Order: sequence, then structure tokens, then C-alpha cells
Amino acid sequence: MDKDAAHEYLSSLLNQNLRVVTTDGRLFWGQFKCTDAENNIVLAHTYEYRPPTEEQRAQAMTQAAGSNMTLDMTSRYLGLVVVPGHRITKMEVERFASQMGQWDGQTVV
Repeated sequence: MDKDAAHEYLSSLLNQNLRVVTTDGRLFWGQFKCTDAENNIVLAHTYEYRPPTEEQRAQAMTQAAGSNMTLDMTSRYLGLVVVPGHRITKMEVERFASQMGQWDGQTVV
């Protein structure tokens, strides 16, 4: 992708909600505000979601006694955050079906 196309794409993401997953398993959900040369991401109005700890999973497994179990992620409101670029493993733009149009399996039409 050339520099102009990359700039245009990043500009299109401004104020969009992003889900950013980090190396330690946390998920940050917030409004994209900017990035820098080190790939750091600034999000506003951000919530942090943490997966259950090993202890919580072990306790739930003993209580479930072989049946299916569901554990919720813990969350908290953070506000304005900087997510270090070297910690980011995945980023997704939040899109709803009404924003995407019809999906034919390959492309949006």
C-alpha cells in the first residue's frame, strides 16, 4: 500500500470504534483518535476487558464438574488510553451489518 493510500485508510478510521487485542490477552474497545510512527494507538472513551485468571478458570471448572461453563471477562472504563504498538496483536474495526451492505461470501455489494 502506498503512502497516500495508507494515509487515506487511516483517516477513514478516525472516530471509528476499534477493538485492540494485546499480547497479554486484554481487549481495548474505544474510539480511534490517532497513531504514530511506533504504531502506538490512541483510543478515547475506552473500555478494557480482561480474560479470567487461571485461578478463576480452575475454580469454575471444579464447580462445573464436567458440564459446560461460561466465564465473563472483567471490564472497566479507562477513558483516553495509549496502547503501545509493540503490544498489539490484533485490531478490528467495529462494523454492523447495516454499515456493510449485503455480503455475498467474498465481497460487500
